[in-house]
Amino acid sequence: MDEKSSHSHRLLIVLLMLMLFGVIVLQYVCPGTSDCQIFRIGSIFKSNSASDAITYRNGDGKDGSPKDPYISEDNALVRFVPRFNFTKADLSRAVDFNIKGDDVIVFLHIQKTGGTTFGRHLVRNIQLERPCECHAGQKKCTCLRPGKKETWLFSRFSTGWSCGLHADWTELTNCVPTRMDAHEAPETPIPRRNYYYITILRDPVWRYLSEWRHVQRGATWKASLHVCDGHSPTLSELPSCYLGDDWSGCTLQEFMDCPYNLANNRQTRMLADLSLVGCYNVSAMGDEDRSAVLLESAKRNLRGMAFFGLTEYQRKTQYLFERTFRLAFIAPFTQLNGTRAASVEVALDTQRRIRRLNRWDVELYEYARDLFLQRFQRARQQERRQARERRQQERRRLRGKLSSARPGRPLRPTEEATPPHRADIRPVPRSQSTQEIVEGGGETLEAEGLLPDWWDLEENGTLEDYTDNVEQW
Repeated sequence: MDEKSSHSHRLLIVLLMLMLFGVIVLQYVCPGTSDCQIFRIGSIFKSNSASDAITYRNGDGKDGSPKDPYISEDNALVRFVPRFNFTKADLSRAVDFNIKGDDVIVFLHIQKTGGTTFGRHLVRNIQLERPCECHAGQKKCTCLRPGKKETWLFSRFSTGWSCGLHADWTELTNCVPTRMDAHEAPETPIPRRNYYYITILRDPVWRYLSEWRHVQRGATWKASLHVCDGHSPTLSELPSCYLGDDWSGCTLQEFMDCPYNLANNRQTRMLADLSLVGCYNVSAMGDEDRSAVLLESAKRNLRGMAFFGLTEYQRKTQYLFERTFRLAFIAPFTQLNGTRAASVEVALDTQRRIRRLNRWDVELYEYARDLFLQRFQRARQQERRQARERRQQERRRLRGKLSSARPGRPLRPTEEATPPHRADIRPVPRSQSTQEIVEGGGETLEAEGLLPDWWDLEENGTLEDYTDNVEQW
């Protein structure tokens, strides 16, 4: 009887220890159940497993390097295993952007990817010799080069929807040069500009749910032109999913049932060259062949862009933009989980159907995510290597000074120069993007107190009548 009692006590202790361990692990992976995506649709993202972050030491290194501030941005385990092979040119993204010359940044804004917040960063949050002029009550800012009356930024908040509402890659690449040339003075020779295209991508399921909620509130984007090969699609090529002025109040089931819904694989379509598949004429080739061509074109264009970011990785997005263009942001990027899409409870069968409807976007996002993290990893390795080289050069310089001060007494093998005082060494320049970060995993929202009053206008905050907001530059 005593043996059975002691055995049951040992078993009870083991179970309690396992339970305690599970609670500790859960608190580490998901600090708050109210904003934890594990309890919602996060379980369907098989590709977003626990091997999604960059492998770095979470502590001071042997070389004196500080803790890595990017190590757990997405609350995943600190390990990233690349799946795709990219060339050195694909991974090295540092352009010689000359804001005083003729270079132009073109922002391709895909719906419901957090592009509105990123667009505001571009016009209001970059340290510039000549900051953009933004006035209360105006939707656009004036972003001119130092000493010139020319813009360096082509985006919604600088030039308006000059190439159409949410113009895609096909529209922008054909429209932007013409629009820029049209604003040159008649007697001025047209300069040879460098156009640097950038965009933001988002997890396809979250983006799809966010677009559904936005359409449910009355958004239509029916003012979009969808110009391809010089003309817009006919009604037979691009039928409408609804009757009336908008699709407000539609259910998720109705949203998924429409075969003409442009929300399906929107990111792939907007990044691809649509002229390769006959634009919106779906009878030009079979569905599978058409989708394969679009997906490969989107991947190729994404690789060739000067920069792209991911909504789920705000700090890394800021870091890579700053290193790519050698521009620094004033306030750090932040993100929280509290979006409307995050509040949607979706059944597993519905989640799987959304993934099937967006299977090309799912594949594109996995590809983009792998490329993004490899670029980040390479950039961080280069930064650390450069920091070590600077420290070594500083030590050699100090040893040289000490040797010249005592010419008759060379340093012994075991003798080292006295390390300099911390204040004597210039710190490696770092952006604020590596500090004061609010972690999370959803669409971008700014931490309270970090930004001025204009930042309260979040992307989903107020429904806009897009028909009235197609502004011509």
